[in-house]
Amino acid sequence: MLGSSSGLLPAPPLLPSVAENSKWAIRYKRCTAKEKPVRLPSGGSKKLLCHSRFCFPLRISNNDRVRHGFAISAVLTDDPTMTTVGDGMENIGLVSIDPGLESFKDHFRYRMKRYVDQKKLIERYEGGLEEFALGYQKFGFNRDEGGIVYREWAPAAQEAQIIGDFNGWDGSNHRMEKNEFGVWSIKIPDSGGNPAIPHNSRVKFRFMQGNGVWVDRIPAWIKCATVDPASFGAPYDGVYWDPPTSERYEFKFPRPPKPNAPRIYEAHVGMSSSEPRVNSYREFADNVLPRIRANNYNTVQLMAVIEHSYYASFGYHVTNFFAVSSRSGNPEDLKYLIDKAHSLGLRVLMDVVHSHASNNVTDGLNGFDIGQGAQESYFHTGDRGYHNLWDSRLFNYANWEVLRFLLSNLRWWLEEFKFDGFRFDGVTSMLYHHHGINMAFTGDYNEYFSEATDVDAVVYLMLANYLIHNILPDATVIAEDVSGMPGLGCPVSEGGVGFDYRLAMAIPDKWIDYLKNKSDLEWSMNEISRSLTNRRYTEKCVAYAESHDQSIVGDKTIAFILMDKEMYSGMSCLTEAPPAVDRGIALHKMIHFITMALGGEGYLNFMGNEFGHPEWIDFPREGNGWSYEMCRRQWNLADMEHLRYKFMNAFDRAMNLLDEKYSFLASTKQIVSSTNEEDKVIVFERGDLVFVFNFHPEKTYDGYKVGCDLPGKYRVALDSDALEFGGHGRVGHDADHFTSPEGIPGVPETNFNNRPNSFKVLSPARTCVVYYRVEESEESHDDDDEMGLNEILAADVIPEQEDVEEAASQAKVGKPHLVDGDGDGDGSGLSKTVNFEVEDFGDDASDD
Repeated sequence: MLGSSSGLLPAPPLLPSVAENSKWAIRYKRCTAKEKPVRLPSGGSKKLLCHSRFCFPLRISNNDRVRHGFAISAVLTDDPTMTTVGDGMENIGLVSIDPGLESFKDHFRYRMKRYVDQKKLIERYEGGLEEFALGYQKFGFNRDEGGIVYREWAPAAQEAQIIGDFNGWDGSNHRMEKNEFGVWSIKIPDSGGNPAIPHNSRVKFRFMQGNGVWVDRIPAWIKCATVDPASFGAPYDGVYWDPPTSERYEFKFPRPPKPNAPRIYEAHVGMSSSEPRVNSYREFADNVLPRIRANNYNTVQLMAVIEHSYYASFGYHVTNFFAVSSRSGNPEDLKYLIDKAHSLGLRVLMDVVHSHASNNVTDGLNGFDIGQGAQESYFHTGDRGYHNLWDSRLFNYANWEVLRFLLSNLRWWLEEFKFDGFRFDGVTSMLYHHHGINMAFTGDYNEYFSEATDVDAVVYLMLANYLIHNILPDATVIAEDVSGMPGLGCPVSEGGVGFDYRLAMAIPDKWIDYLKNKSDLEWSMNEISRSLTNRRYTEKCVAYAESHDQSIVGDKTIAFILMDKEMYSGMSCLTEAPPAVDRGIALHKMIHFITMALGGEGYLNFMGNEFGHPEWIDFPREGNGWSYEMCRRQWNLADMEHLRYKFMNAFDRAMNLLDEKYSFLASTKQIVSSTNEEDKVIVFERGDLVFVFNFHPEKTYDGYKVGCDLPGKYRVALDSDALEFGGHGRVGHDADHFTSPEGIPGVPETNFNNRPNSFKVLSPARTCVVYYRVEESEESHDDDDEMGLNEILAADVIPEQEDVEEAASQAKVGKPHLVDGDGDGDGSGLSKTVNFEVEDFGDDASDD
């Protein structure tokens, strides 16, 4: 157990919960951009000592007053006026939901006490959590009457100055003053009625270390940072960003309402161009957002928005937490993107990284650590402050100013840029002192609530979620956690951590395992079903078959695993599909759709995977000669009439539209009625839809009996075998399927697969078909109104911008207005890697 030599309390032992999948463990692998946790089969894990009843005594500092609006640097503890363990905490909601947590009740009470006490201290000394999170109005650069005020927290500094273009990088006339809390400040009067520091000019914080050496650092709260593009390996400079009114972007559109279920399009702006270069925020807004809307996503999740000096880190080694990544434009350009998304009815989430910070000294937050103790630093000292696999620094979440910095960072992005929520990266690393490294989570509750749990981080996340939902009640907040900690997705008021969703991270690993290691006939319907439905009751998950993790160089996407080199030579519609392509497209559709329909309460797809993008992502780095060749997305592949990529794209659009029309993702009714290993068929209901997935590579079943809940007439809503989705057109869409009662009413064991009704269908090999129940009011509708989604959707076109905007403004879901794209049909800009020309398709198509 850690002692208190750092001046902070040791972390209390924590308690356990049900893991997402007891057969999976965690290890970390090296990848080009970022080490990410990967699940692998594993045996048991070492048990950690857990105290079922444990509560550390709390202490309070003598600092009972705060002047100048600044609070103490270290966490305050054990005020006699604070809560006692039992005050209002006897009934932990989590325990009533999961009685298995009863033996860990003391942990939850301890955790809640820590949270409540911290919140009360902030209320006492800062005027409340929301006021506390306005740190960006106090720290960094802010306009004040007649000048600019600059403040920086650097308690270990001996002297400090502000330097920049405005004073010729000579700070002798701009020395700063330090208060009792380690905050340096200066007010720089205007000159001739104009700000002394010009907008868009370079600035730095210069301070003296204890050894008398002066160092220059980018201000911690800087709102813009850039690098000299003409100087290789140049460090970033801080930039004073305060544009005149004429240059400020003003938001025009309100936030879209929170959807019943998020259908998330994960995107990286920089690599979203069809050309091998860094794309801009404005180009992404004008060219890519309409595509996302056309495919019926309702949420965009943006990666790598916060400034990071190393491009190939995917944005996960943050250097400047309040600054927009300057590679793709300036802060006003990002605002344009978000406002454009809102105009299309798309909500925007940020991939936020509060789990660690870049190890960079000259242009990162780590530069403020000059050997001081943890109470005077953003980070823990020694081994606890360093992540060995990520080569990054780890925050001290018990530190008062760290809490101010991180909570203010969340409010900054919500209010200044109008983000609609966050996806918190690396939550597993935050939750445990071991960061999930070489840790096999078997489902033993002691793995979640033991001495290994970082209560400081847990309390920070509770505060963060409380703050976010107070500022924006409709916010969507998602946790990237592979451990499956119970309560992560439960409200703070119930003893949970407060996230709305958790990423279902075991699902993509299961698919990769099947695709790489099992033949089609070895696929287990029971195991697939269990993997997709294995989540905690009342805690929502965002399911995905593949994300950016599976698209990084060194890994393979599902389409690439399925079709490999045939993606370059066998995707022409002018020739018969090779067996690998026929199988690949069929399974690509089925894998993504069953993941969406059965795997969670939300769905996520990474940019380009919806149409089976044939290449991985690779950012410029030393290992590839600093090439941008793979730093792009080949949108033209999905647009071209004669290429089969369009089929996967059309199906992606259709399955999203199915949810938009029937809201099955938000339904709590999820019943798997059959997982037939011999037939290789899975039948389930989600909402009132009936899903039939036939994974058999050869067998087609005519008159296949499927169970259902409600009696009546059923018709095809979506069919992956339809011609417009690249299928063989074996399922008739004009057939009515009438139900028959099964067994004794009210006695499930006498029913068919425990369902009170059934109907018979045609189930072709490698096909999924969804059936909807025809309401009596629909019987009199004309044929057009009763068309399934297959007929409603065209498979090969992208709406024009104005059509998307018009469609987004419509309140009801109707037939999409689809028009031809640019209409030129010339196939220009196609990848040199794919090496296609329209006239080249034929029997002698190249495999290059």
